[in-house]
Amino acid sequence: MRAKSWPLRLGAAGLVLLAAAGCRNNMHDKHRIKPLEGSAFFGDGQSARPLPAHTVARGDLRQGSQYTGLDTASRPVDQIPYPVDLKFLKRGQERYNVFCSPCHDRVGTGRGMIVRRGYKQPSSFHIERLRAAPAGYFVNVMTEGFGVMPTYAPQVPVQDRWAIAAYIRALQYSQNARLADLPPAGRQRVEADLKRAQALAAANSGQHANPSEEP
Repeated sequence: MRAKSWPLRLGAAGLVLLAAAGCRNNMHDKHRIKPLEGSAFFGDGQSARPLPAHTVARGDLRQGSQYTGLDTASRPVDQIPYPVDLKFLKRGQERYNVFCSPCHDRVGTGRGMIVRRGYKQPSSFHIERLRAAPAGYFVNVMTEGFGVMPTYAPQVPVQDRWAIAAYIRALQYSQNARLADLPPAGRQRVEADLKRAQALAAANSGQHANPSEEP
């Protein structure tokens, strides 16, 4: 029995040796270069390679009005380069609440929680100067920063910056809306609601002014 088991043992030992030979550290210790480390592979001795001329990384074109919010004369543009629909505005609202409301608060008056704790108060979005500002102005401020506000370009992608700008415009309308700005059908509905509210308020005030006599 022992004589017959030797071939099996030798075969098992051979498999173990083959497996051990394949267990090298090449898969663990990969060749890599640390940042700014030199390299003998390239003629200039540098491991960091320059970008090829006239090329831009995909999605990293940092120029033009879509990125900066400014035209070729460095003036803010007012045309939003994306379809402005409910989904776009909701995205802008969600991003605004995350990145902007800590300073500007949820309605844009500049009284966010950070401001209440001592940070410099920003201008309200509802002052005349900012109500008249083009959408590209807000995109440019988010991109480049303004005053004590740093750039938010690393945190907020380009499309989200435009979505936030569109939502800021919606906030401005919500606090400074005029009845004349509504289409006729909407204006009629609002006027009817206002009349009902006024009638209800008048009825309630009349009841309080002339309470019924107790028996």
